[in-house]
Amino acid sequence: MTNSAKHSWTHAGHGLPDAKEPEPSTTAIATGLQLPAGFAAIADDPELGPAITTNLARVEKKLREAIANSDPLADATSRHLVEAGGKRIRPLLALLCAHLGDASRPAVVQAAVVVELTHLATLYHDDVMDSAPFRRGAPTAHEVWGNSVAVLTGDLIFARASILVSELGSRALGIQARTFERLCLGQLHETVGPRPDEDPVEHYLSVIADKTGSLVAASGQLGAIFSGADEAYEPLLVEYGEKIGVAFQLADDVIDVTGIKVKSGKSPGTDLREGVPTLPVLLLRNAAAEGDQSAVELLKLIDGDLSSDEALAAAVAGLRDHRVTAESWVVARAWADEAIAALAPLPDGVVKSSLTSFALAVVDRAS
Repeated sequence: MTNSAKHSWTHAGHGLPDAKEPEPSTTAIATGLQLPAGFAAIADDPELGPAITTNLARVEKKLREAIANSDPLADATSRHLVEAGGKRIRPLLALLCAHLGDASRPAVVQAAVVVELTHLATLYHDDVMDSAPFRRGAPTAHEVWGNSVAVLTGDLIFARASILVSELGSRALGIQARTFERLCLGQLHETVGPRPDEDPVEHYLSVIADKTGSLVAASGQLGAIFSGADEAYEPLLVEYGEKIGVAFQLADDVIDVTGIKVKSGKSPGTDLREGVPTLPVLLLRNAAAEGDQSAVELLKLIDGDLSSDEALAAAVAGLRDHRVTAESWVVARAWADEAIAALAPLPDGVVKSSLTSFALAVVDRAS
């Protein structure tokens, strides 16, 4: 039998690798945080601003602690995306919604860590399935270590999220399990595509509701639960999260065909080149089927060989200028409007106004 004491990792991989650099303090992390667009009201509030920023810093610190692994390879692969940064939208929503109750409860921060770990894990898997070369401006994990290591790293991070959520109790575990189920089903349905009798646009919307909306909804719900907020707020936050998650992904998909290079490092037209069905292209196919000759001609280009940068640029430009792109923005804004409408019963204040501002910012992004 191998003597585990001779190895540099502990049972189940928990612990820190040897000769590890010390982590920055919570104060240092908080000082460097910048809230995403739409949350200016939080930063301007003398009480809520410092409270949210401090808790976000705690989330960041606990994220790094949660993924730390005494196995050097697992530690490096797990840290890859955390250290690449990110907007931390999901934990921010959990922390913000917690201010509908008592946001100082320790379980609030742990719940926020759980939703971000879950999100990070899905990114490892998504990048493998999409053969994405970059994520957040850095090479994806599968580009560095290969597909198998990237998938297993995603699984490992899911496992860490499961450990943390189990400590929060059975209700949180149930929410996490149902969300995980929807994440998997969304990816499965995206992979196999719509059934012959299914409308492609409706299929696409259901996929992003599962893949994006479900976890955003869980974020706000968990924040409310563990702050002890009024239970009547939960269904409102779930509906808001579902709808704003769809609006967010719709906007991302439109941005991909506008020719703007976004901060995530994803080049414009990536979805076109990979043949990923997004709303602008689905609407273009509908337009072509209805006899729009400009759509027919543009589809010939999009369905053709886009391996060269010149062909891809032409496809991006053509789709950007076609009316279906403007129509896609209308759809995205409608989802954002419905998300805002769901908040109506919430008490007026910075929480409600910030959720509203975020919804507007989601569909009014320049990058």
